[in-house]
Amino acid sequence: MTMARSKIVDPNITLWYHCISRCVRGAFLLQSSLDRGKQWIEDRLRLLVRIFCIDVGGYGILDSHLHLLLRLNVKLAKAWSKEEVLTRWAQLYPPRGPDRQPVKSLKQWIEEKMSDHKFVNNARRRLADLGWFMKSLKEPLARLANAEDGCKGAFWAARYKSIAILDEQALLATAAYIDLNPLAAGVVKLPEEARFTSLWARLEGCREQDRLHQLEHLKDSTVIDPLISRQLEEGIWLCPIDDQHGSSDTRAGFLDGFSLVHYLRLIDATSRLFREGKARVDKAAKPLLERLGTTLQTWSETLKQMFASEPFGVAFAFSRKRLREFAARRKCRHMVNLNGCPAETT
Repeated sequence: MTMARSKIVDPNITLWYHCISRCVRGAFLLQSSLDRGKQWIEDRLRLLVRIFCIDVGGYGILDSHLHLLLRLNVKLAKAWSKEEVLTRWAQLYPPRGPDRQPVKSLKQWIEEKMSDHKFVNNARRRLADLGWFMKSLKEPLARLANAEDGCKGAFWAARYKSIAILDEQALLATAAYIDLNPLAAGVVKLPEEARFTSLWARLEGCREQDRLHQLEHLKDSTVIDPLISRQLEEGIWLCPIDDQHGSSDTRAGFLDGFSLVHYLRLIDATSRLFREGKARVDKAAKPLLERLGTTLQTWSETLKQMFASEPFGVAFAFSRKRLREFAARRKCRHMVNLNGCPAETT
């Protein structure tokens, strides 16, 4: 049964959410020879993370649907000044006067609106809201596509799916699932070949910063200096893999001490589950998974189950304790784990 979004999205439980949105009737509306729709979504995501206090940790744009791994940052929105809120809102929805024409002076509009506390509070709330982020991503593309095709009607299926990510293992499993989706679907033969994914964007960022040689040099390292780890992800618009925001002014990331190198190694090992002749997860991944508090077997079973069918459920965790906490918060007896994925007993 469908659950109200307000009962799924709760920053007090988790800041991370896996959002899935499909084109109407599962049609390949994002498929084209130039991939214009996919490029538009990628460009739009880059813009929205500069406006909203929501970060993108992962994304995968396919012909008929898209996956997003999003992190809420409600505390940041509360810290913004009224001027900051209105400036950001004006970037999202350029203000118009009574004649429906763009206002002549944005500065004057901001000064006038600063005394409208209800408007400012609503804008502040919306700039931290998952639903408004998805609306601001999907609606403009639907209008643009319909205008180009000279048609009317729905572009996206009415409701996007959101899954609460409850622990670190589930977070990395979701990120891997999103980045490996094109590989599992047979669209590409290697993970790094999948365009319009966060994996591609991370590698492209390293290429632009001339840091690919560092990745190659560090590929067998077990311990990576935090400074080097931070440098590897400089200039990348996505959430960093290594979460160093507790000790610096960097953005929040996935996991403290878990670098981009570690993530790429985990992606490579996991991808072997779906590559012909390489069905076994490499033993080199075992120490990485042990750091996450899970096992090679649980990781393999979970990822295989995730790819076996359409994701369903409203929460995902490796820990039964976290599932019980989420259910209690939602005043439910129990909460079905994503796809019935196996959960650790702790």
